[in-house]
Amino acid sequence: MDINTLRKNHLRKIPLLSTVSGVASTKKELIELFDRKIPSIDIITTKSFQVKPNPGNREPVVCSPSAGNFGNSVGLRNPGLDVVLPEIREIREHGMRALLNISLSASNPEDFITLIKAFDSYGDMLELNFSCPHAAAGYGASIGSDATVAASYVKAINEAYPERKALLIIKLTPNVSDIGAIARAVIDAGADGIAAINTVGPRLYLEPHSGEPILNNKLGGKGGASGEWVNERALECIRQIREAIGDEPIILGMGGVTRPDDVTAMLDAGADSVGIGSALSRVMPAQWESYLSLMKKGGDVSALLSDENKLVYTPHTVLSKEMHDGGVMIMTLSGTMDCQPGEFVFIWLPGKGEKPFSVAVNNPLTFLIKKRGEFTEALLDVNVGDTVYTRGLYGSPMVYKPSAKALLIGGGTGAAVLPLIGEKLSADGTVMDIRVGIVAGSKGKDPLEDVLSSYGTYRSVPDDGKPGRVLDTITAADIEGDVSAYVVGPGKMMQKAAEKLESLGMDDSRIYLSMEKNTMCGIGMCGECVCGGHLPCKEGTFFTWHTLKENGAEL
Repeated sequence: MDINTLRKNHLRKIPLLSTVSGVASTKKELIELFDRKIPSIDIITTKSFQVKPNPGNREPVVCSPSAGNFGNSVGLRNPGLDVVLPEIREIREHGMRALLNISLSASNPEDFITLIKAFDSYGDMLELNFSCPHAAAGYGASIGSDATVAASYVKAINEAYPERKALLIIKLTPNVSDIGAIARAVIDAGADGIAAINTVGPRLYLEPHSGEPILNNKLGGKGGASGEWVNERALECIRQIREAIGDEPIILGMGGVTRPDDVTAMLDAGADSVGIGSALSRVMPAQWESYLSLMKKGGDVSALLSDENKLVYTPHTVLSKEMHDGGVMIMTLSGTMDCQPGEFVFIWLPGKGEKPFSVAVNNPLTFLIKKRGEFTEALLDVNVGDTVYTRGLYGSPMVYKPSAKALLIGGGTGAAVLPLIGEKLSADGTVMDIRVGIVAGSKGKDPLEDVLSSYGTYRSVPDDGKPGRVLDTITAADIEGDVSAYVVGPGKMMQKAAEKLESLGMDDSRIYLSMEKNTMCGIGMCGECVCGGHLPCKEGTFFTWHTLKENGAEL
């Protein structure tokens, strides 16, 4: 698409769609996905990049008081200029169909200038984030809430780098009394357009069972509001901005756009393009193009748009905890689940954070917890009788081709999903050979030995100082006949297992790997779990080795 197509498009009212910063198109793989496989998106917007890496806020970073309405507090999490710039360069070198809008964040003009100089050759637009309501002091809305300050930033940038080629777009906060005046000030200072709105707020979101704040940040749990409940404010802001800046400057409009009527309303309000953000988390990734195409055409999206609130917490009582070697705990909770292989949940401790976990056993509800960081350390300290919370299920049940025999290979705490696989395959009448790698010198048996041995032949393999030694036990005889393999564990271990199985003659479509990537939201919004262009948090954690290789997934 030509950049000039945007200019005065609010008068032509052609539905040009964009992704928005921080949602869906957050990583290189996802930018490429939208560019190559989702042609209804005309503009791809990155997450906000900074000069230095920013770990952002600890989880939870998203909540949903009601279906379709969200609170969020990612805290500008990003890997920094040195990591991102080569990725963006590679994307542009391969050519792009869509326009690329690179979002940038800084707390002073000098850092903005550094970022603009670095990305100017690669972005069609550079969107300066003057708007994040839950950013650290000096960032985001700290800049964009004052017309004089915002204009001074734009003026300093243009004076320091007059040779800029990309359009300069300023993203503004709706949390001001006169957004039109601020928009006029930055346009007069030399900006080419406005992006609006960012999230409304910040607001405090309390979990109803515990009464505790859900989001985990230095603002006491406050976060920005996005989704359908901000749409009216977004339209009001777009109208004010258009009236203030006239027809020539570009407006990238966004805020609660969910249905085709919202696209029409945004264009009528004065937007030249329409951004769709949190609504994408309510649609399966495989259906994003169908959904977005209907958004452009004015079709019925109700069949594609989920109204289920996937971010509700359920309280559980800790019934028992068993400590094992290596900082491993088996924790049993009240309640049951119907978790299938390929699905997972989040465990939340108010004030401490949350992390995703595989369910080891559905009834009684059992988890295998290993000490890895601050949150799991807190989880290991819970006492019998304490309350912990889960949310989910996330992912999707494993899709597989039944076989007469199966080889199950596990390493580390990834082995926690093996009992669910055993239960599933047992129902098929599959004969199972189960092998689990354990740390040499561990006292006592594998925590999961009893349940796993009930499904088939079980063998624990001490690593003897060689991680992944369990793979040395695999021979050609193990894959003779009608056999499939299911591998869970660290990424490198699974890759080596898959490569060895394939080298022995196993078809790569019969090798299933559990890609339990890091995820922060679980609903397809943050993009952290992306794997070969897929989102395990929505599509399920199990993929064939064939699919992973075909899509260049990093294990």
